[in-house]
Amino acid sequence: MQSSILHTPLVYLKGVGPNRAEILKTELGLETFRDLLQLYPHRYLDKTQYYKINQLKDSGADVQVVGKIVHLKTVEQKRGKRLEASFVDETGEIKLVWFRGHKWIRENLQLNEPYVIFGRINKYGSSFSMPHPEMELLKEHQAGLKISMQPIYPSTEKLGAKGITNRVISKMVQQLFLETKANFGETLSTLLIEELKLISKADALLNIHFPKGQEPLAKAQFRLKFEELFFIQLQLLSKKVARKKKIKGLPFTHVGQHFNGFFKNHLPFELTNAQKRVIKEIRNDMGSSAQMNRLLQGDVGSGKTIVGLMCMLLAVDNGFQAGLMAPTEILAQQHYSGLKDLLKNTNLKIALLTGSTKRAERTFLHNQLENGNLNILVGTHAILEDKVRFKNLGLAIIDEQHRFGVAQRSKLWHKNEVPPHILVMTATPIPRTLAMSLYGDLDISVIDELPPGRKPVKTVHRFDTNRLKVFRFLKDEIKKGRQVYMVYPLIQESEALDYKDLMDGYESIVREFPISDYQISIVHGQMKSQDKDFEMGRFVKGETQIMVATTVIEVGVNVPNASVMIIESAERFGLSQLHQLRGRVGRGADQSYCILMTSHKLSADAKTRLETMCRTNDGFEIAEVDLKLRGPGDLMGTQQSGLLNLKIADIVKDNPILKTARYYAIQTLKEDPKLENQGNLPIRRAYAQLVKDKAIWGYIS
Repeated sequence: MQSSILHTPLVYLKGVGPNRAEILKTELGLETFRDLLQLYPHRYLDKTQYYKINQLKDSGADVQVVGKIVHLKTVEQKRGKRLEASFVDETGEIKLVWFRGHKWIRENLQLNEPYVIFGRINKYGSSFSMPHPEMELLKEHQAGLKISMQPIYPSTEKLGAKGITNRVISKMVQQLFLETKANFGETLSTLLIEELKLISKADALLNIHFPKGQEPLAKAQFRLKFEELFFIQLQLLSKKVARKKKIKGLPFTHVGQHFNGFFKNHLPFELTNAQKRVIKEIRNDMGSSAQMNRLLQGDVGSGKTIVGLMCMLLAVDNGFQAGLMAPTEILAQQHYSGLKDLLKNTNLKIALLTGSTKRAERTFLHNQLENGNLNILVGTHAILEDKVRFKNLGLAIIDEQHRFGVAQRSKLWHKNEVPPHILVMTATPIPRTLAMSLYGDLDISVIDELPPGRKPVKTVHRFDTNRLKVFRFLKDEIKKGRQVYMVYPLIQESEALDYKDLMDGYESIVREFPISDYQISIVHGQMKSQDKDFEMGRFVKGETQIMVATTVIEVGVNVPNASVMIIESAERFGLSQLHQLRGRVGRGADQSYCILMTSHKLSADAKTRLETMCRTNDGFEIAEVDLKLRGPGDLMGTQQSGLLNLKIADIVKDNPILKTARYYAIQTLKEDPKLENQGNLPIRRAYAQLVKDKAIWGYIS
């Protein structure tokens, strides 16, 4: 059918009108026929069976009965009134009860007319009742679309209050099918339909809203989930192909003295096989004429920085500069110190640029950058400023990219006439399922082994009642010359509450660890950034033994001497956050510990999180558990959750369908990159429409 009909505003659908259209838009985001068509039911009530009254059981189930109302009465009760009806068939009688809407019901109910009622059954003594049943005259029920399984649609309290019940929405969808004659055009190729034994698009839509039984419903769900994921993968992959063709890169074909010299003479340790494999993947990318766009995933401590440095040396060997951008000053400072130390015996020039860089230093740095005397610039968002101009930026590395918005990232592209190669690094393991969808247009490298000699952090769960034992253990560790982190949760809603938690904790720690014997740093969100940096600095230098903090101790803070991480109220943290915090210890040669402190009162999810943390140090396994517990929207944080606003598919539960969809999207584009073949015209038409409607995600990764 012409997709233009599906763009018709809902207000023009019979039975909707301006008021209903407005509330459907504000509550469910429905504006057009297409939006209503894609409001898929989230569950179904089986209406294949009609019960006789004498067959009813006290099961609390939803049942469907045919009979007549023979009597109506109003009954006074403690608060207000209720309306009761005697409903009979040839085998017995049940009571129908309404606690609200009496006037409308009295005016509209017809006595002694056959009705089909549907609702949940309650038993009192030997008699049955049904509160607020759905009711339809038998003749209308027989004339309407035969719905054997009743769809239950997403709803809100406001919709219910305005009388837009599930039944009303179902009627609207029926009306939509009537007005469009259910003539929905095909969106997939005959080849895909035959190979995957899919039902047609029109059949899938009919059976998702009005299934005749479980089997047609399952076929409709598979077809629509596959299609949704197929078009998302098609867009991600098309983008990747188009970018590689269209955006010419800087071919780094020369492997010269900087890369080779550092590898032979200055590398402080043997690279792991995973690091070698990843460097090879990146070298292949940067050696081609296409722009590299690669995501480098590696767990905390897996050695991403050294991989980043080797890539920067490759850029320098080819006559280009490199930049590394980190989300916070502390992280940028740390990257800079680490890289400067690694490069101390080379003739390369490296500098740091952050918000705190003094004006005179900044001016000198800008000049050095523009005349090409500076090889590597490390910094924060300050690198993005217009006045920061490189002579020839060849490689931009972004650390923890989920902290940077799209506009910020695209600014880096324009720091050179030919866009630089982009390497995105993250220590937040992203489950493969999610990576395929969120970063499907990036090439992905994974460092999946830790350097030899790193001892896994021992993680234990202790209840608050064990606190004195835990304190004794901390004193023993401090005696050995080690340092300790104590982290308190941060709940966005109430900074005051977090502050109180932190200060209460700090006071009890000072009582146990008197200032005469111990030095304690404290860091929280209400401090000025220079005070925060001062306290962090004291801890890094080993001047304080205990760091009491909220979660401001960011990813990447590196204190090899810190061997214990205490996480207070650990049940209030998400899994990925717990894993990131644990990554602050275990950076030196000594055995490190992470102690998760909680009260005895724990939810099932909290128990799963704590058990997972104690069982494994593998960030990818933890990320998979987190994805199952929280769902994709939560996992990526609110800023990214819009990316996963799927209509029917669930990328966790439907992972096998996602893999199938990606495989077929790859095959389709391999054989017909522009979708020009006759057989692929339905895909091309549907894809063009989705892109035009911005119904697939548009974002720069």
